[in-house]
Amino acid sequence: MCLLYPSYFPNIASYVILTQHKDLCFEVNDNYQKQTYRNRCYIYGANGKMGLHIPVHYTQNKRQKTQDILIDNATPWKNVQWKSIESAYKTSPFFEFYEDELRPLFQKEDNLLLPFVLECIKAINHCLEFDFNHTNSTVFNKESTENDFRFLINARKTAAIQTKPYIQVFQAKHGYISNLSVLDLLFNMGPETLNYLKNHPPIQSSTEKH
Repeated sequence: MCLLYPSYFPNIASYVILTQHKDLCFEVNDNYQKQTYRNRCYIYGANGKMGLHIPVHYTQNKRQKTQDILIDNATPWKNVQWKSIESAYKTSPFFEFYEDELRPLFQKEDNLLLPFVLECIKAINHCLEFDFNHTNSTVFNKESTENDFRFLINARKTAAIQTKPYIQVFQAKHGYISNLSVLDLLFNMGPETLNYLKNHPPIQSSTEKH
């Protein structure tokens, strides 16, 4: 079984795992941790790498399960993020092809983080025409298991991962930026995205890395 954290518009490495492993389990019984991909992703804007962050209600005074984390809707963050995505990719080859599929995610209010993240993944899979089956964990096991890819939720641990290059909108200005959100890959490669992911060199699991 392959173990992976669901994340906000997952990075390319995570999507390589998601498309290359049939027996996949989402880790959903973890304690929430700040500054991970659980509630953020990175796209390629006109000024380079740009973070999109879902504001949440979270306190370090007590442990909270990720599945219980509430989104902070005090600010119009969805409207701001969609405008950022639109600005970054309006000149990309396939933004107009997928925008009607993805825009509705940013036009409604969501209260819980995990269901919204899973909905974003479902929308991407629909764009890819990818039939995705998975299970959800029922207990949290801290120890690494075979095919454990939970480390991909940590931006620091994924910093060294180099994803296979493809043409990006602002590449001539800032160079190729590796392992961005799958959004970047989708808007730049369109229907070839799934083929890219399925044929990408394998990502090593945490057990293989030791």
